[in-house]
Amino acid sequence: MRKTLLFTLCIALLLASCASVEKHNLQVTKLHPVEDLHEDIDKVYDQLQRHHPHLYQFTSKDVLDFKFDSLKNAIDEPMDSRTFYKQLAAVTKYIGQGHMSLSPPSQRFDRKERKALNKTKFDLNNLDFEYLDDTLLIVNARGADTVLINAEVLKVEDETPQDLIKNYNKIIASDGYNTTFHNRVAGTRFMNYYANDKGRFDSISLTLKHSNSTFVKQYKRILKVDTTSIKNDSIKSDSLKVAEVKKEKLTKAERKANKLKYKAQRKYNRSHGYIASRNEYTRNLNFVGKDSSVALLKIRGFSNGNYKDFYEESFKTLDSLQTEVLVIDLRNNFGGRLNEITYLYSYLTDENYTMINRSEVNTRFPLLKSVMSNTTPNAVKAFASLMSPVLVTIDLFKTQKKGDTLYYKFKSAKEQEPKPLNFKGKIYVLINGNSFSASSILSTKLQGDNRATFVGEETGGAYNGTVAGFYKVYEMPNTKVRARIGLAHIDAPNKSAPDGYGVKPDVELLPHYKDRLQSVDPELEWILDDVEQNK
Repeated sequence: MRKTLLFTLCIALLLASCASVEKHNLQVTKLHPVEDLHEDIDKVYDQLQRHHPHLYQFTSKDVLDFKFDSLKNAIDEPMDSRTFYKQLAAVTKYIGQGHMSLSPPSQRFDRKERKALNKTKFDLNNLDFEYLDDTLLIVNARGADTVLINAEVLKVEDETPQDLIKNYNKIIASDGYNTTFHNRVAGTRFMNYYANDKGRFDSISLTLKHSNSTFVKQYKRILKVDTTSIKNDSIKSDSLKVAEVKKEKLTKAERKANKLKYKAQRKYNRSHGYIASRNEYTRNLNFVGKDSSVALLKIRGFSNGNYKDFYEESFKTLDSLQTEVLVIDLRNNFGGRLNEITYLYSYLTDENYTMINRSEVNTRFPLLKSVMSNTTPNAVKAFASLMSPVLVTIDLFKTQKKGDTLYYKFKSAKEQEPKPLNFKGKIYVLINGNSFSASSILSTKLQGDNRATFVGEETGGAYNGTVAGFYKVYEMPNTKVRARIGLAHIDAPNKSAPDGYGVKPDVELLPHYKDRLQSVDPELEWILDDVEQNK
């Protein structure tokens, strides 16, 4: 009886899931009535007004009201969700907060379809792009496509990347009035914007130019090669020819050595933030220059790995070698954890410091609000409901009202002490338009405290702070377009005027397409020349 009930329940859940997938796919592809589109505009603007703490910092309420009303007046005929997403994003970008983003709904798949997709791969994901001098080029590649590094993209299907990026810039939001973020992020995340624009695709053709040769490269989603099966077939074939050789038995000492080697590699990967899909590390410390005396700390992001071990080991190394010059490369670093940049800064100063101010919020319960978004899976909501007394207690403990304003105190808002092995030498920082969020906050602190010389391009993240920290991801009821809304204003104690711009470099240097072709890094080369001249 129990087995019958369980089987019936499983069938019912499966049918319900299939029906839900079908209903969702129909809803996001159909043409929505005008009144439904207007309702979604009103709903998302209401969410922004309720939750966004600096909604009118860069565009006044009157102007923003006018833009939302104008959008409603302009929509006078039905449209699908993806078209609606583009029109709405062209308005929300005026809020001037790069963390506030919209995303179109995507097609859903049932269990059988997902299982089939997991057996496929799309080698297009092996390519990294950059946009320089109005040229989209492949700056990095993995697998067999390494031969395409430095190839220029002339066309994507039948469209030029220049026309596509021009359209994407109309909907890309940056912090304040900053513009360096636009072309940088449009190049780096080109395929993400393309997918948002066109929808899901399983094949694509790129017209490329490389070494004076023009050709078309076709990419298709294909089945992964079952290497295990090939290996087994090979073993079977070989066994017909020769007798199997027994695996050599390792000694106890050898097994122990292998175990220690594996543990050491795993610890190294965690501290350096190894990304298996890209076969690269998030954090690297190298030594460059004529005599390899200049330390180069390259940090691709602040979001993964055991960062404390890495920084502790790195600054021990700098101290033991009596290193006098440190270059911190924050180019193309989109940010991440506040705790990590706060910890890193403890090695860059010899004074007590406070990384950020208390953060302005619109609610006493930002943590709970973020967890209970209407996009949060029901299972997570159920768990959050059970944990709500704990979440509410944390929010109440960390949220305080001063005058008419609510503030949330992150750990990074507490006064910190410098590390004993803090670096006392000369610091240079490399930045560009993709230096965003936490990397921009770190840059603000370093520049505000006159601790470093900045080389490169104005950061994409604002000097005077950004709205992030916690997020409420709101899904609109009719079009299913999602809005990610920051709930806390994060800013360093340092400020600059005018408001709405990034950290400006002391030495502005912009790379060019020819630099990539010649494997030249002009920003780093300037620093190394400056170090030599000042020896």
